[in-house]
Amino acid sequence: MGDFTIEDMLAIQQALQEKYKDEWEPIGPEAGKHKLLWMLGEVGEVIDIIKKNGDQKAVEDAEVRQHLVEEMADVLMYYNDVLLCYGISEQELKEAYTAKFKKNMTRW
Repeated sequence: MGDFTIEDMLAIQQALQEKYKDEWEPIGPEAGKHKLLWMLGEVGEVIDIIKKNGDQKAVEDAEVRQHLVEEMADVLMYYNDVLLCYGISEQELKEAYTAKFKKNMTRW
């Protein structure tokens, strides 16, 4: 299996949104805040797994780890929905991420 890019994730999310376009809220700026709230709910589920099972089990126990990774995938799905809602491209994100990295490398 090769690299899994943000472009790949955006394409997958776009396909998912297309499949459920008659059932889900349409992708667009007005839906962005709702997607962010759903994403925060998924982050809460990630936190709950770690709180309930502990840090070591999240690394060592296959079943706990599988659940953790699945919830992290849910977080990324909503994150990518947010990118779609606001039309943020992989390139824009890369530029902003890289600039932030450079700033943080010289911050302290």
